Amino acid sequence: MSRKIRIGALISGGGTNLQAIIDACETGNINGEVVFVGSDRAEAPGLERATRHGIPSFSVDYRAIIRRLKADPTSMSPPAGFDMGEVLSRQTIFAPVEGERAKGFFLSRAIAEAELLERMNRYEFDLLALAGFMRTLTPYFIDRVNRDSDLPRIINIHPSLLPAFPGTDGYGDTFRYGCKIGGCTVHFIDYGEDTGPIIGQRSFPITSEDTLESVREKGLAEEWELYPECIRLFAENRLEFAATEYTRSDGRRVRRTIVNIRNTSA
Repeated sequence: MSRKIRIGALISGGGTNLQAIIDACETGNINGEVVFVGSDRAEAPGLERATRHGIPSFSVDYRAIIRRLKADPTSMSPPAGFDMGEVLSRQTIFAPVEGERAKGFFLSRAIAEAELLERMNRYEFDLLALAGFMRTLTPYFIDRVNRDSDLPRIINIHPSLLPAFPGTDGYGDTFRYGCKIGGCTVHFIDYGEDTGPIIGQRSFPITSEDTLESVREKGLAEEWELYPECIRLFAENRLEFAATEYTRSDGRRVRRTIVNIRNTSA
């Protein structure tokens, strides 16, 4: 992309990766600008970073929506265009035997996501960066951001060397398992849990003197460099996508996208 790309960001906490992205845009390391910052928590400290840089921000109260549905499942209706059967057929987070649990999960998230999409769509954006956004995205949301299924545009930073240790506590899982190498991964979002195509990774040694806190500190230092670097590759149009298919152990045929990096922009 020769023009400056427009980046939307979603956060749940302090927004240190958001700050790294903003800084890289302001220094010209990324030919882009952050056009909005959204959160599932109105009290997320990272929203203050957006305010300091003059970036529009907003929040959608996921917790209130989930509590209301648990108290009265008939109190809220699915958003327009939501098809439970289609969502269940595409997702790879829940096993088929978890059908009822999955239905409740995806319904509550889709209701929150419809509000999130309404707020996001007030801004034109080319890339959506999850910068510590702690909510699983559903196929309902993903398909409305990825308008071209062959060109993913939701990117995430994860605190482990995927595919090892997906989930919410990558550094903790890495440390408790006794790994000698830790790291972080930037990947595109797909319908599974941290299973999307990998763009880049960074690693660091874990020694006998390390604590969980020091492992997290090492990991964050790598994240703040890796995330802007991967967004820069996207902005320079240096990411190529190739599709492949394989059969999972449960017999399900899965289509995956693999990312390759061109040496020069196109």
